[in-house]
Amino acid sequence: MTSRFNPLAADARWQAVWEERGTFHASDTSDKPKSYVLEMFPYPSGRIHMGHVRNYTMGDVLARFRRMTGHEVLHPMGWDAFGMPAENAAMEKKVHPGAWTRDNIASMKAQLKRLGFALDWSREIATCEPEYYGQEQSLFLDLYEAGLVYRKESAVNWDPVDMTVLANEQVIDGRGWRSGALVEKRKLSQWFLKITDFADDLVAGLKTLDQWPEKVRLMQENWIGKSVGMRFSFKFAGRPGGFEVFTTRPDTLYGASFTAIAADHPIAQELAKNSPELQAFIAECQKTGTAAAEIETAEKKGFDTGLRVEHPFDPNWHLPVYVANFVLMEYGTGAVFGCPAHDQRDLDFARKYDLPVNRVVAPEGHEHEPIDDEAYVGPGKLVHSHFLNGMEVEDAKAAVIARAQHDGWGKGTTVWRLRDWGVSRQRYWGTPIPFIHCEGCGVVPVPKSQLPVKLPEDVSFDIPGNPLDRHATWKHVDCPKCGKPARRETDTLDTFVDSSWYFIRFASQPDDKPFDKAVAESWLPVGQYIGGVEHAILHLLYARFWTRALAKIGKIDVTEPFTGLFTQGMVTHETYKSHDGRWLSPLEVEAREGAIVELETGEPIVRGRVEKMSKSKKNTVDPGPIVDQYGADAVRWFMLSDSPPERDLPWSESGIEGAWRFVNRLWRMIDGAAPAEGEDKDLERKLHKTIAGVAEDIEGLGFNKAVAKLYELANVIEKAKPSASRTAAIDAMVRLVSPMVPHLAEEAWQKLGNEGLVADASWPAVDPSLLVDDQVTIAVQINGKLRDTLTVAKGMAKDALETLALAAPNVVRQLDGATPKKVIVVPDRLVNIVA
Repeated sequence: MTSRFNPLAADARWQAVWEERGTFHASDTSDKPKSYVLEMFPYPSGRIHMGHVRNYTMGDVLARFRRMTGHEVLHPMGWDAFGMPAENAAMEKKVHPGAWTRDNIASMKAQLKRLGFALDWSREIATCEPEYYGQEQSLFLDLYEAGLVYRKESAVNWDPVDMTVLANEQVIDGRGWRSGALVEKRKLSQWFLKITDFADDLVAGLKTLDQWPEKVRLMQENWIGKSVGMRFSFKFAGRPGGFEVFTTRPDTLYGASFTAIAADHPIAQELAKNSPELQAFIAECQKTGTAAAEIETAEKKGFDTGLRVEHPFDPNWHLPVYVANFVLMEYGTGAVFGCPAHDQRDLDFARKYDLPVNRVVAPEGHEHEPIDDEAYVGPGKLVHSHFLNGMEVEDAKAAVIARAQHDGWGKGTTVWRLRDWGVSRQRYWGTPIPFIHCEGCGVVPVPKSQLPVKLPEDVSFDIPGNPLDRHATWKHVDCPKCGKPARRETDTLDTFVDSSWYFIRFASQPDDKPFDKAVAESWLPVGQYIGGVEHAILHLLYARFWTRALAKIGKIDVTEPFTGLFTQGMVTHETYKSHDGRWLSPLEVEAREGAIVELETGEPIVRGRVEKMSKSKKNTVDPGPIVDQYGADAVRWFMLSDSPPERDLPWSESGIEGAWRFVNRLWRMIDGAAPAEGEDKDLERKLHKTIAGVAEDIEGLGFNKAVAKLYELANVIEKAKPSASRTAAIDAMVRLVSPMVPHLAEEAWQKLGNEGLVADASWPAVDPSLLVDDQVTIAVQINGKLRDTLTVAKGMAKDALETLALAAPNVVRQLDGATPKKVIVVPDRLVNIVA
């Protein structure tokens, strides 16, 4: 042993070399096949966590492997840098959101660099910089010109304390997630993107994404929510007029017992003018958020308008018209009919207001079974439904639609659960929406020559609300059309817009436009995208829409942005609580005499479940001290080794220590390598099978399988006698492990006397002849029971196998001189002796 591996020195040395040489800078003009590997970029919260480390290690292994197999690899990194946490920090810590964000970026970048990721930092972007969001504003104006952006009044979740619109996900139990205030429903003029224009194509495109997890494709399909049904009109009884509804269950029309309209339906609004009671009810409805989950769980309430409508199958059958708190104007037509027997929401409503519950679908033999507290939504045939009786549900739907179309009161149609994407946010730290409001000219786009519309730096967060709204000068501007005083749009864009095209900007970053079409298309689509399943719906859906929208207006000839998608598992850790209910971090507890106690008090703690690492439960592990102690390679090896990458990875001290021990085993093996002569065919076969197997595993993202194969090869090398084959195997081993433990591999590459960097070396070539076994193991049985095994040349003749089997020591002992009745030989597999 000539030296001991020093991970911290090796980490710093080789990271400096890679940076100095620009080793991982991707070339747009390379004639190599291009490979784009991307992990979802992080929000700059200030610290990376083990989830980041696992995610980026997986992508890094693939990127390094692709370089070794002859690809020009684009593997960039940036920051999803706009959003509410920065404004919260501004309010709580009295700092500017920009300063807080940029400080966090600097800190997290330094942390990521310590792990030695093969990233092209020359392409780094932060969405909060004008160089990025100015180009986003330009694209937004292009989409506006193409008719894919519009503005309309819409119902929103309004936080009356923070004075901002909240996304449905930010409404928790009817209250604002930050302020805790009861959320109200308000109507505001909002900006929208026409994602619904692409609904059909977004669903159809999912069928082409065969390298995506099936569960993610299903989640997106359900979110888009294609529903085939019927749109039809109810006529008022005894007065002119009526209203239109959409239903996916026209087969249940004979079970109808009421109709309901939204609180902001035009009919409800008109009736409320002369009804203080209805005005009060509508005001109460407006205190409920717009989140579907909240509406489903809230108590179902209605106001009987006194109006009645005619049933479409019988003008003498009248149904009451309610204003109901569970009907939203934004869904369907803002009006529904209720069939309580076959819809739980309708049943809850009917029980509350003592309305009829009439079963019209039933399994055979249950036609007269009453509905109790649970609506029947299963299969069956139509009952108590006149001309529909006896039909299956789907046949009955078709029959009702045919009757409605023939008689002129309805028609079959398709609707979508998906709604146009409302992108307005009443906050400061986001991309300014590039429009100007003029009293004479209306809403006017900002001329592209005036982009970017930059956020003002001198803002205050002393009072709630959007600082842009109350800025003394920024929002006051002359109209680009008439030159008269006007005002800027003070809403900013939803941060999901920022992440809907960043992967294109990574591929091409000209100063004078969002991207160069030819250069971007040379890299896109992203070959392998890696990130958490929590982004399976919104981020991925919006990115797919945005790419299609840009294709529609001729900006790019790519429609699906991500060919391959992998959703990695979480990194988990045990949780700890003190006896007075405080969450404790792993650093605040220790094992003493067989128990785990709180460090500060010495009191026993309550051990909780192993859960996803989260700041709220303090069960996070900071990678920094772990890297300080064990080095980057041990951390990377552990992230890859213990669990299949799609499953959760429990963090453990024993796991990281095991990884550290293996790193040192590798170093000792390499450090002790010496030239020798002679062949070891068994070792050569093992090596070449490992080369092929690890390559296949990395390509298939089976990192734990690749690690297991490398463990096996290391064991074989360690036991092998000195030979030229062993020396070659050690040299190949360095290249095989280099995507996983790159710092040790570079150190070893130099120690073995190789030229250049292992990062630039090629993947070891496979000798196909060594992948084929020339020996096989034969099972030797007596009366079907295994008694011995033989290792013989592959393809050995039957009579030779029989002779060897009968001479095997265990067989001779078992037969004890008896002559076998029969010997059955299956070449290359077994010999069965019937005694």
